[in-house]
Amino acid sequence: MSEKKKVSLLEGFKVFLLRGNVIDLAIAVVIGAAFTNIVNAFVTGVIDPLVGAFGTKDLGSYSSCLKGPCATDPKTGEATEGIRILWGSVLSATLSFVITAAVVYFLMVLPMAKYLARRAAMQAAKDGVQETLEVSELEVLKEIRDVLVSQRSGPAGEGRGQEPGRGHDE
Repeated sequence: MSEKKKVSLLEGFKVFLLRGNVIDLAIAVVIGAAFTNIVNAFVTGVIDPLVGAFGTKDLGSYSSCLKGPCATDPKTGEATEGIRILWGSVLSATLSFVITAAVVYFLMVLPMAKYLARRAAMQAAKDGVQETLEVSELEVLKEIRDVLVSQRSGPAGEGRGQEPGRGHDE
């Protein structure tokens, strides 16, 4: 029985891995990583030089000294005295995030939202037409029923008071 249970666990794991959501998620992670590289290259190649027009080209080099005189070891680049706050790297990461968010919103989210809204409107119109058809079919069926009832009643009034669809023998 334990071997059968192992097979079912492996089968369940296989089903999980081959589920569309997992594959879509894996693709999204790979595309996201590649997209991050593009955004980082854009920040490094375009934004940093634009900021560098007013200061240094490397945003990461912008910093402030919080406590005492800040001194760094020229060989290692580590702080030897004082407490340095590297706000330039935070600014660079923030710019990367804002650019990424803007590209995702304007190139992916907004067009998809418009597409889904258009599709929902088309579906609502289709449902309205279907509902109209159902109502008109119901009206036609009611007219047919009324004609059948009136034919069954006959000109002499026989069969009145009976339910439609019931004969004299029932």
